[in-house]
Amino acid sequence: MERGLYIAASGMLAEQVRQNQIANDLANSSTPGYKADRSTQKGFGEMLLENSTTGQTVGPIGLGVVVDKTATDFSAAPIRDTGEPLDFAIEGDGFFEVRTAQGNRYTRNGQFMRSAQGQLTDSLGNPVLSRNGGTVQVQADGTVAPNAIGVFKLNNPQKAGDSLFTGTAADAATGTVRSGALESSGADPARAMVDMITSYRAYEAGQKVIKTIDETLNKAVTQVPNLTG
Repeated sequence: MERGLYIAASGMLAEQVRQNQIANDLANSSTPGYKADRSTQKGFGEMLLENSTTGQTVGPIGLGVVVDKTATDFSAAPIRDTGEPLDFAIEGDGFFEVRTAQGNRYTRNGQFMRSAQGQLTDSLGNPVLSRNGGTVQVQADGTVAPNAIGVFKLNNPQKAGDSLFTGTAADAATGTVRSGALESSGADPARAMVDMITSYRAYEAGQKVIKTIDETLNKAVTQVPNLTG
Protein backbone atom coordinates (compact mmCIF):
# COMPACT_ATOMS: atom_id res chain seq x y z
CA MET A 1 0.00 0.00 0.00
CA GLU A 2 2.92 2.36 0.71
CA ARG A 3 4.00 1.75 -2.89
CA GLY A 4 0.68 3.24 -3.98
CA LEU A 5 1.61 6.49 -2.24
CA TYR A 6 4.84 6.74 -4.20
CA ILE A 7 3.13 5.89 -7.50
CA ALA A 8 0.45 8.55 -6.96
CA ALA A 9 3.02 11.12 -5.81
CA SER A 10 5.22 10.50 -8.87
CA GLY A 11 2.22 11.10 -11.11
CA MET A 12 1.45 14.37 -9.34
CA LEU A 13 5.05 15.58 -9.69
CA ALA A 14 5.01 14.74 -13.40
CA GLU A 15 1.78 16.68 -13.87
CA GLN A 16 3.27 19.68 -12.05
CA VAL A 17 6.07 19.80 -14.64
CA ARG A 18 3.51 19.47 -17.41
CA GLN A 19 1.32 22.25 -15.97
CA ASN A 20 4.29 24.63 -15.75
CA GLN A 21 5.09 23.93 -19.40
CA ILE A 22 1.47 24.48 -20.46
CA ALA A 23 1.23 27.70 -18.42
CA ASN A 24 4.34 29.01 -20.18
CA ASP A 25 2.80 28.22 -23.56
CA LEU A 26 -0.39 30.06 -22.60
CA ALA A 27 1.58 33.10 -21.42
CA ASN A 28 3.33 33.24 -24.81
CA SER A 29 0.33 32.55 -27.03
CA SER A 30 0.68 36.03 -28.54
CA THR A 31 4.50 36.24 -28.57
CA PRO A 32 5.79 36.41 -32.18
CA GLY A 33 7.95 33.46 -33.18
CA TYR A 34 7.37 31.58 -29.90
CA LYS A 35 7.83 27.82 -30.10
CA ALA A 36 5.65 25.59 -27.92
CA ASP A 37 6.95 22.76 -25.74
CA ARG A 38 5.68 19.21 -25.34
CA SER A 39 6.39 17.05 -22.28
CA THR A 40 6.49 13.27 -22.47
CA GLN A 41 6.31 10.81 -19.58
CA LYS A 42 7.64 7.30 -19.05
CA GLY A 43 7.27 4.67 -16.35
CA PHE A 44 9.97 3.91 -13.81
CA GLY A 45 9.57 0.24 -14.69
CA GLU A 46 7.40 -2.68 -13.75
CA MET A 47 7.66 -5.38 -11.12
CA LEU A 48 6.19 -8.81 -11.82
CA LEU A 49 3.95 -9.98 -8.98
CA GLU A 50 3.42 -13.63 -8.13
CA ASN A 51 1.54 -15.70 -5.58
CA SER A 52 3.99 -16.36 -2.74
CA THR A 53 2.41 -19.78 -2.06
CA THR A 54 1.90 -21.28 -5.51
CA GLY A 55 4.35 -19.17 -7.50
CA GLN A 56 1.64 -18.39 -10.04
CA THR A 57 2.15 -15.10 -11.86
CA VAL A 58 -0.37 -12.44 -10.87
CA GLY A 59 0.74 -9.68 -13.24
CA PRO A 60 2.93 -6.60 -13.45
CA ILE A 61 2.59 -3.44 -11.36
CA GLY A 62 3.99 -0.06 -12.37
CA LEU A 63 6.36 1.81 -10.08
CA GLY A 64 5.31 5.32 -11.06
CA VAL A 65 6.03 7.80 -13.83
CA VAL A 66 8.58 10.51 -14.50
CA VAL A 67 8.87 13.26 -17.10
CA ASP A 68 11.03 11.76 -19.82
CA LYS A 69 11.83 14.99 -21.68
CA THR A 70 10.41 18.32 -22.79
CA ALA A 71 10.80 18.86 -26.53
CA THR A 72 10.28 22.09 -28.44
CA ASP A 73 8.10 22.06 -31.55
CA PHE A 74 9.99 24.06 -34.20
CA SER A 75 7.26 23.83 -36.82
CA ALA A 76 6.77 27.08 -38.70
CA ALA A 77 3.74 29.10 -37.61
CA PRO A 78 1.57 31.24 -39.92
CA ILE A 79 2.98 34.63 -40.91
CA ARG A 80 0.78 37.71 -40.54
CA ASP A 81 1.31 41.10 -42.14
CA THR A 82 1.71 44.02 -39.73
CA GLY A 83 2.77 46.85 -42.03
CA GLU A 84 5.46 47.88 -39.53
CA PRO A 85 8.78 48.56 -41.31
CA LEU A 86 10.91 46.99 -38.56
CA ASP A 87 8.85 43.80 -38.22
CA PHE A 88 10.45 40.80 -39.91
CA ALA A 89 9.48 37.16 -40.32
CA ILE A 90 11.48 34.20 -41.58
CA GLU A 91 9.75 32.22 -44.31
CA GLY A 92 11.18 28.73 -43.95
CA ASP A 93 14.02 27.51 -41.75
CA GLY A 94 16.47 29.62 -39.79
CA PHE A 95 16.94 32.03 -36.91
CA PHE A 96 17.85 35.68 -36.48
CA GLU A 97 21.08 36.23 -34.54
CA VAL A 98 21.44 38.87 -31.81
CA ARG A 99 24.38 39.88 -29.63
CA THR A 100 23.73 39.73 -25.88
CA ALA A 101 25.86 40.22 -22.78
CA GLN A 102 25.96 36.40 -22.43
CA GLY A 103 27.07 35.87 -26.02
CA ASN A 104 25.28 35.49 -29.33
CA ARG A 105 21.74 34.15 -29.15
CA TYR A 106 19.13 33.23 -31.75
CA THR A 107 15.43 34.00 -32.14
CA ARG A 108 12.43 33.69 -34.44
CA ASN A 109 10.86 36.81 -32.94
CA GLY A 110 11.39 39.51 -35.53
CA GLN A 111 9.64 42.34 -33.70
CA PHE A 112 12.62 44.70 -33.88
CA MET A 113 13.17 48.39 -33.18
CA ARG A 114 15.68 51.20 -33.76
CA SER A 115 18.17 52.07 -31.02
CA ALA A 116 19.39 55.58 -30.18
CA GLN A 117 22.51 54.79 -32.21
CA GLY A 118 20.43 53.85 -35.25
CA GLN A 119 21.02 50.11 -34.92
CA LEU A 120 18.39 47.44 -35.42
CA THR A 121 17.76 45.72 -32.06
CA ASP A 122 15.34 43.27 -30.50
CA SER A 123 12.87 44.27 -27.77
CA LEU A 124 15.60 43.82 -25.12
CA GLY A 125 18.01 46.18 -26.88
CA ASN A 126 20.27 43.42 -28.22
CA PRO A 127 21.76 44.33 -31.63
CA VAL A 128 20.52 42.23 -34.56
CA LEU A 129 23.38 40.86 -36.65
CA SER A 130 23.92 40.72 -40.39
CA ARG A 131 25.12 37.75 -42.41
CA ASN A 132 28.76 38.62 -41.75
CA GLY A 133 28.23 39.12 -38.01
CA GLY A 134 28.10 42.93 -38.00
CA THR A 135 25.32 45.14 -36.70
CA VAL A 136 22.47 46.29 -38.94
CA GLN A 137 21.85 50.00 -39.38
CA VAL A 138 18.36 51.42 -39.82
CA GLN A 139 18.19 53.69 -42.85
CA ALA A 140 17.21 57.36 -42.68
CA ASP A 141 13.67 56.57 -43.79
CA GLY A 142 13.25 54.13 -40.88
CA THR A 143 13.51 50.95 -42.92
CA VAL A 144 15.94 48.05 -43.24
CA ALA A 145 16.47 45.96 -46.36
CA PRO A 146 15.44 42.35 -45.58
CA ASN A 147 18.64 40.97 -47.15
CA ALA A 148 20.72 42.99 -44.67
CA ILE A 149 19.60 40.72 -41.81
CA GLY A 150 21.33 37.40 -41.29
CA VAL A 151 19.39 34.14 -41.15
CA PHE A 152 21.30 31.20 -39.72
CA LYS A 153 20.81 27.48 -39.43
CA LEU A 154 21.08 26.40 -35.79
CA ASN A 155 22.24 23.02 -34.51
CA ASN A 156 20.91 21.71 -31.17
CA PRO A 157 18.77 24.77 -30.34
CA GLN A 158 17.86 25.11 -26.66
CA LYS A 159 15.57 27.68 -25.08
CA ALA A 160 17.36 30.39 -23.10
CA GLY A 161 14.36 32.56 -22.13
CA ASP A 162 12.96 35.79 -23.62
CA SER A 163 12.32 34.06 -26.98
CA LEU A 164 16.07 33.42 -27.31
CA PHE A 165 17.85 30.16 -28.11
CA THR A 166 21.38 28.89 -27.67
CA GLY A 167 23.03 26.55 -30.13
CA THR A 168 25.74 26.24 -32.72
CA ALA A 169 25.27 28.32 -35.85
CA ALA A 170 26.00 26.51 -39.08
CA ASP A 171 25.79 27.82 -42.62
CA ALA A 172 23.23 30.34 -43.81
CA ALA A 173 19.71 28.93 -43.56
CA THR A 174 17.38 28.40 -46.49
CA GLY A 175 14.72 30.68 -45.03
CA THR A 176 14.15 34.18 -46.41
CA VAL A 177 13.36 37.37 -44.52
CA ARG A 178 10.00 39.05 -45.12
CA SER A 179 9.55 42.65 -43.98
CA GLY A 180 6.39 44.15 -42.52
CA ALA A 181 5.31 40.80 -41.09
CA LEU A 182 5.69 38.61 -38.02
CA GLU A 183 5.57 34.87 -37.44
CA SER A 184 2.67 33.99 -35.13
CA SER A 185 3.17 32.17 -31.86
CA GLY A 186 3.45 28.40 -32.11
CA ALA A 187 1.28 27.97 -28.99
CA ASP A 188 -2.39 27.13 -29.57
CA PRO A 189 -4.40 28.64 -26.67
CA ALA A 190 -7.38 26.31 -27.20
CA ARG A 191 -5.20 23.19 -27.16
CA ALA A 192 -3.22 24.49 -24.17
CA MET A 193 -6.42 25.05 -22.18
CA VAL A 194 -7.66 21.53 -22.93
CA ASP A 195 -4.25 20.10 -21.96
CA MET A 196 -4.27 22.15 -18.76
CA ILE A 197 -7.72 20.83 -17.74
CA THR A 198 -6.67 17.24 -18.52
CA SER A 199 -3.46 17.62 -16.53
CA TYR A 200 -5.27 19.19 -13.59
CA ARG A 201 -7.77 16.32 -13.46
CA ALA A 202 -4.91 13.81 -13.49
CA TYR A 203 -3.29 15.75 -10.63
CA GLU A 204 -6.58 15.70 -8.68
CA ALA A 205 -6.87 11.94 -9.22
CA GLY A 206 -3.44 11.49 -7.65
CA GLN A 207 -4.52 13.60 -4.67
CA LYS A 208 -7.61 11.43 -4.14
CA VAL A 209 -5.55 8.25 -4.30
CA ILE A 210 -3.13 9.56 -1.66
CA LYS A 211 -6.00 10.70 0.56
CA THR A 212 -7.70 7.30 0.30
CA ILE A 213 -4.52 5.37 1.09
CA ASP A 214 -3.75 7.72 3.99
CA GLU A 215 -7.20 7.18 5.49
CA THR A 216 -6.85 3.41 5.08
CA LEU A 217 -3.45 3.40 6.78
CA ASN A 218 -4.83 5.53 9.59
CA LYS A 219 -7.62 2.99 10.19
CA ALA A 220 -5.08 0.17 10.13
CA VAL A 221 -3.06 1.91 12.83
CA THR A 222 -5.89 3.10 15.07
CA GLN A 223 -8.70 0.54 14.64
CA VAL A 224 -7.16 -2.83 13.81
CA PRO A 225 -5.20 -3.10 17.11
CA ASN A 226 -8.43 -2.52 19.06
CA LEU A 227 -10.20 -5.30 17.18
CA THR A 228 -7.42 -7.81 17.72
CA GLY A 229 -6.77 -6.76 21.32
